[in-house]
Amino acid sequence: MNDDTLYSFVMRGELTKVALNHAGTVSKYSTSEALSQEYIACLSLDLLDSECVQNAKEMATVYTAIAAFENMVRKFVSKILLEQKGENWWQESVSEKIRKFADSRKHEEEKIKWHTQRGDSMINYIEFGDLVSIMQQNFELFEVHIISIDWARQIIQTLERSRNVIMHSGQLSKKDIERIGTNIRDWISQVGA
Repeated sequence: MNDDTLYSFVMRGELTKVALNHAGTVSKYSTSEALSQEYIACLSLDLLDSECVQNAKEMATVYTAIAAFENMVRKFVSKILLEQKGENWWQESVSEKIRKFADSRKHEEEKIKWHTQRGDSMINYIEFGDLVSIMQQNFELFEVHIISIDWARQIIQTLERSRNVIMHSGQLSKKDIERIGTNIRDWISQVGA
């Protein structure tokens, strides 16, 4: 490939990226400006303290990573148990204590008909940390994927701690944010996406 062909290829890619950004296309690396403006208007962000809004926007990026990771782990646990135990995996592979907690939470949410529910799968109604308990209860199915239960527990507890700070309107330090990234990379390197 000569320099003109390479230059032309790169420039076409850059022009396409600019055109897609102006068209409002959403990727996991950007937000749609039109969608952002719609939410800003709906939420009355312009009436809120600008420093508080800026701090919340910074933590929103961190929360995005943690929420995506948490949902990936939920999918991972569900997938392994469905493949290995079949359709009745929830009844057969999850402790009664966790099932009762999830049932109770789901029942409470069903009473509030005007609000969106967590989802269709019961695994969406458990605590983040309960995922480790489920893996531990079925360790023979997960041991080929994770180093140890202690390793999985440490990663999830660390991310859950950061998640809880953000969910209660707190600010994480750069060191905490870097730790989140390291834990996510370690999990994905070990377990996969």
